[in-house]
Amino acid sequence: MIVNYGYNVMTHFWGNLKKILTIALDIAFYGCLVILAWVFLQVFVVTSFKIPSDSMEPTLVAGDNILVDKCSTGARLFDLLKSLNKEEVEIHRMPGWRDFRRNDVLVFNFPYPGRWDSIAFDVTLYYVKRCVAVPGDTLTIRDAHYRVSGCPEVPGCVPAQDELQQLLQHGRAEDFGIVTRSYPNRDEVPWTIGEFGPLYIPKRGSEVQMDSLNVLLYRNAMEWEQKKKVTMRGDTVWLGDSIISSYRFRENYYFVSGDKMVNSRDSRYWGLLPEPYIVGRAVRIWKSVDPLTGDWRWNRFMKKIE
Repeated sequence: MIVNYGYNVMTHFWGNLKKILTIALDIAFYGCLVILAWVFLQVFVVTSFKIPSDSMEPTLVAGDNILVDKCSTGARLFDLLKSLNKEEVEIHRMPGWRDFRRNDVLVFNFPYPGRWDSIAFDVTLYYVKRCVAVPGDTLTIRDAHYRVSGCPEVPGCVPAQDELQQLLQHGRAEDFGIVTRSYPNRDEVPWTIGEFGPLYIPKRGSEVQMDSLNVLLYRNAMEWEQKKKVTMRGDTVWLGDSIISSYRFRENYYFVSGDKMVNSRDSRYWGLLPEPYIVGRAVRIWKSVDPLTGDWRWNRFMKKIE
């Protein structure tokens, strides 16, 4: 009887241990599936970003948490470890079913994280702005208002353009700390945030003639694409050690603007946004918390971004 009792106890113990291990393995397995599904969604479908500043008011305010659609325009694939180590990376985009459009609110890696005269990729630095011009557009700014050749609508946040126009017309921009000098920030091109362009927004495969103005406007993009320096010697333009009379672009570019134009560091100041740097399109505010009080802004919950 003693032997049988000990045998039954051990059998019961191992039976319970087997059940516990089975349950633990099931939990681990389904936990791994959940993690893999979360990673898949983050990489290929949708991700979340928190808005830290007021440059997109009133559309987005500090404390908003936004959902960014990666899927419709194609998610990006690149070597994350290389990018974290500040190494050069190739960025590939998956197929999508729509292009980025004017007035889309875009989340992107800021293309000038280190210096203003060269495009670089910083995977940790993100901006959110509104697209006002797409590849192939010719953009001008007149009286602080955006104009796209052949497009009857004024892109961007029109009330913000009206506000900036009033400040510039009355000479009050400096009172608000507004910098009026704009891209390409050269004496040879006296553009301002109120009077700008015309600027052609390069489209993949499009070609521009090389003259002194276009060298200033497109040098950063050309050097980023080719990994070679662009120089002028007299009237001759050199790309590396080759003389060029024109240049054909390899990538699409965009022009973006903050909705709060009096306080936004956007394309008016730094120029063209390369398409590979765009994460995706902001579509909804899924959470909003006042950064000063910690209170939830329930009226912004799941609000569509337009």
